[in-house]
Amino acid sequence: MRDTHPLADFWFAFRENRGAVAGLAVVLLVVLAALLAPLIAPYDPDAQFRDAIRAAPFWEPGGSTRFLLGTDSLGRDLLTRLIYGARVSLFIGLSVMGVSFVIGVLLGLACVSFGPVVDTLITRVMDLIMAVPSLVLAILVVAVLGPSLTNTIVAVTIVYLPRYVRLLRASAQAELGKDYVTAARVAGVGKARLMFRTVLPNCLAPLIVQAALGVSDAILEAAALGFLGLGAQPPTAEWGTMLADAREFIRSEPWLVTLPGLAILITVVSINLAGDGLRDALDPKMRKT
Repeated sequence: MRDTHPLADFWFAFRENRGAVAGLAVVLLVVLAALLAPLIAPYDPDAQFRDAIRAAPFWEPGGSTRFLLGTDSLGRDLLTRLIYGARVSLFIGLSVMGVSFVIGVLLGLACVSFGPVVDTLITRVMDLIMAVPSLVLAILVVAVLGPSLTNTIVAVTIVYLPRYVRLLRASAQAELGKDYVTAARVAGVGKARLMFRTVLPNCLAPLIVQAALGVSDAILEAAALGFLGLGAQPPTAEWGTMLADAREFIRSEPWLVTLPGLAILITVVSINLAGDGLRDALDPKMRKT
C-alpha cells in the first residue's frame, strides 16, 4: 500500500488511463485557447475581408498563410471564429453543468429530506422531462422563450437536470441507511447539517463524473440548437451556428463545414475521455493497489 496524499493517489489512478490523459491535455489546450482568444486570434471574429470571401485554407490550391484555415461566406477568418467559438461552447457547457449541478443537488436532497409527497412530486416531474427526447424538449423551450444564448443555456439545463436529481437521490438514499448517518442522528445533528455536511460529501463522486460528462453533452446540445438557428444568434462565433452558415457550401468549400465539425468532435471526445478517466480514478474498485 502507498502512504501518499489522496490527490497523488487520484493522479496515479487517473494517469493509468492513457486516453484520459490525452483527452485532458486536449481539453486544457482548448480551454487555454478560449481564455487567450484575444491574444492568439489573428483577427477580430466579426471582421470581414471583402477581398477574401470564402478563401481557401493554406493547404488548398489558392490558399495562403494570411488566412490559415480560410474564411467564411462573409470573409471572416475561420481560425479566429473557431477560437472564439471555443469560448462560447465552453461557456455554455460549464454554465449548464454548474446550474444543473446546484439545482440537482438541492432537489435531490429535498427528495430524501421532506417526505414521500415531495419525493413523488419531484421524481414525477423529472420523469416527465426525461420522457421527452432531449433535443425536442430543448427546441420546445427555446421556441417558447425565444432563440438566444441565455435561453439556450436555460433549455439545455432543463433537459439535463433530471440526471443530477435522480443520481443524487439514489446515492443519498443509499447513504441514509448507513451507520455513520444513524450515529449523526443520535448525536442530534440537524436535518440541514445532516444532509449537506454528512450525506452530501459521500455522494459527490458520481456527481462529479456526471458533471464532467455533462459538459460535453451540453456542448453537443447547444451546437444542435445553433445549427437549427435556435441557439446563439449571428454574428456570435459559435460552432453550431458556424455549421449552419456553411451547410450550403458543403460541396464547393467543404472545409467550411468540416472544421467547425472537427472542433465539436475533438472537444466532445476529449471531454468524454477525461470523464472516463475521472470515473475510474474516483471508483475504488477500479484503482490498482
